[in-house]
Amino acid sequence: MKLLVINGPNLNFLGIREPEVYGTETYADLVAMIQKKAEEVNCEIEVFQSNHEGAIIDRIQAAYSDGTQGIVINPGAFTHYSYAIHDALQSITTMPKVEIHISDITKREGFRAVSVTKPACDDQIYGKGFAGYLLAIDRVLALV
Repeated sequence: MKLLVINGPNLNFLGIREPEVYGTETYADLVAMIQKKAEEVNCEIEVFQSNHEGAIIDRIQAAYSDGTQGIVINPGAFTHYSYAIHDALQSITTMPKVEIHISDITKREGFRAVSVTKPACDDQIYGKGFAGYLLAIDRVLALV
């Protein structure tokens, strides 16, 4: 089993950026937690992060043919306006996709409550902190 976790802009600044919203754990802590989960479920999980919309789209498209069987994505701010990422996700119909957000996007600024990428995914998890990634991985595995 091969899964892909995609993290969008500013997630590499976890632990630095708005700790009152995102907590004090770092991006390295997140990656380590995901890798531990991969071992527990006997699954290969690649973690990819980019601050660039095109790089995220390229990685989604590459997943179509590289053996990836499911995608967990935190598009970051692209969640709210990237129809290009939506379209890339929508075009991949051969695998489940789950959108994840660390914070509760429904209880923040109004613009954050809107996800243009959610309709291209099978599910959305938000407001569970880093643990939401583990829930999203479990959800993808259940849908494979």
